[in-house]
Amino acid sequence: GQEAQFAFGEKGQEAIVEISFESSPQSSALQWFTPEQTSGKKHPFLFSQCQATHCRAIFPCQDTPAVKLTYYAEISVPKELVALMSANRDGEAPDPEDSTRQDLPFQPERKCSRLVVGALESRKIGPRTLVWAEKELVDKSAYEFSEAEAMLKTAEDLAGPYVWGQYDLLVLPPSFPYGGMENPCLTFVTPTLLAGDRSLSNVIAHEISHSWTGNLVTNKTWEHFWLNEGHTVYLERRIGGRLFGEQFRHFQALGGWRELQNTINTLGDKNPVTNLVINLDEVDPDVAYSSVPYEKGFALLFYLEQLLGGPDVFIGFLKAYVQQFAYKSIVTEDWKNFLYSYFKDKVDVLDKVDWNSWFHAPGMPPAKESDLGSFGSADLKGMSSHQLIEFLALLLLEAPLPLSHVQRMQEVYDFNAINNSEIRFRWLRLCIRSKWEEAIPLALKMATDQGRMKFTRPLFRDLYSFDKSQDLAVKTFLEHRASMHPVTSMLVGKDLKQDQ
Repeated sequence: GQEAQFAFGEKGQEAIVEISFESSPQSSALQWFTPEQTSGKKHPFLFSQCQATHCRAIFPCQDTPAVKLTYYAEISVPKELVALMSANRDGEAPDPEDSTRQDLPFQPERKCSRLVVGALESRKIGPRTLVWAEKELVDKSAYEFSEAEAMLKTAEDLAGPYVWGQYDLLVLPPSFPYGGMENPCLTFVTPTLLAGDRSLSNVIAHEISHSWTGNLVTNKTWEHFWLNEGHTVYLERRIGGRLFGEQFRHFQALGGWRELQNTINTLGDKNPVTNLVINLDEVDPDVAYSSVPYEKGFALLFYLEQLLGGPDVFIGFLKAYVQQFAYKSIVTEDWKNFLYSYFKDKVDVLDKVDWNSWFHAPGMPPAKESDLGSFGSADLKGMSSHQLIEFLALLLLEAPLPLSHVQRMQEVYDFNAINNSEIRFRWLRLCIRSKWEEAIPLALKMATDQGRMKFTRPLFRDLYSFDKSQDLAVKTFLEHRASMHPVTSMLVGKDLKQDQ
C-alpha cells in the first residue's frame, strides 16, 4: 500500500512530502535468494538491479536518466547480515541498522536504489577500495581485483579527478545478469570474472571508467546509451593501454570489432536496434540491449582519435567533455556540438565524417575494418588468455568446424579444463555449433551455474538451435527459471519461445 502526508507552507517555503510504500517479491528489480542458493548456505541474500527501467518496481520515482538526485538511507537488517548501497557508508562497523549516505547527484533508474543484503565480508585492497563477497569468495576476489587502485589512478590521469570518494567492489551470486554494474561507490560484478589470474580485469577497468562516463556525464534517454558505453569502452581500453602497452589496447579494439560483427550477424544488418542512436518508441530497453552501443560507439571514438591527431590529442577532448557536462544528462547532439567547438580548427576534417551513417544507419559502421588493426597468427601454446579469447572468437565468425576438428582441439589443447569464463563460453559455443553431443551437458551447466546474460543467452540459443539438445535446453530452462534474474528469465524465455 502507499500513503502520503503533505505539509504546505506559504509561497517560497519548503514542503515536506512523506510517502509510505512497499515493493513485492515479484519486483523485476529485486532478486531474493534462499539460504540454499548462496555460497554459505546459512543466510538469505538480496540484490537489486534497476537498469534500465526497473527502479519504479522498488519505489515511486522519476525513473529516467534525465533526472539526478541525492539520497540518504537507513536500512534495517538482521545482525548476521550486512546491507550495502551505492553510497558512502556512515561508520565503519556493520550495524543492525545500517545507514548509508550519497550526496552527489546521479540518476535513479540505475543507482540510488542499488541495494544488497547478505552475509558479506570485506577485504581492503587499496586506500579507497574494499572488496565485498560471501566469505567463501572474498579472498579469491581480493586477489583478482587487486589492480583496482592502479586502474583508478590511471583513469584519473586520463579523465580527471575521481569525485565519488570510496570505490568498493561487490561480487554477487552467479545469477547476476551483467558483467558489472557501475553504481557510484559500489561496483557490482559477476563471479564469472574470478579466473584466478586477473585476466578478466578489463571489466573492472570498464566499471571504473563509468565513474566519469555514465555516472558523471550521463545519457539523457536510453536512445543515447552509446554516450555512456562507447566512451566507457574507450576509457577502459586507454587504461589497458597504459597498464599493459599500446599493442594490448589495439588487440582489445580488434576483439571489440569482432564482437560487433558477431552481434550484427545475430541481430541482422538491417535491424534498427543496430543503429548507434536507436528509436525506443514502444520498445523495451532490455530487449534492445546489445554490444552495439559499446562497440559501435567505441569504433566511432577510435576512428575520430585517428582522424583528429592520435590518442594524446583525443584524450584532451574526452577530459574536457567530462568537465563540460559533469553532473548533467545529455543527448548525442550535445556531444557532437562540443566535439565541433573543441576541434574548431579541424571542422573541415569533421565535416567529412559520415555522421548520418554512424548515428542512424543499421549494420556495421562506415569505417574500414583495417582501421582497427589486423590479426596475426601465433602458436596456440604461446597465447595469453586474451589471445585465446580472440582466437576462439574468430573461429565463431566462420562456418561451424567439422566435428572431428573440435574433438581434436579438445584432445590437443584440453579447452574443457580452462576455467576462464570468456574462453570457456566461446569454446562451448564452438562445440555446440559443430554438433558435438558430449558438450551439451557442459554448455547447459555453464548456462545455468551463472546468470550473466552475455553467456547464458547465446549458450541457450545455440543449444536450442541444435536438434539433439533443443528439448533438453527448454526443459533445463524451465527447471531453472525460478532462480534466474527476472530480466534474464524473460529474455531467455523469448529466445526459447517459452514466453509466459
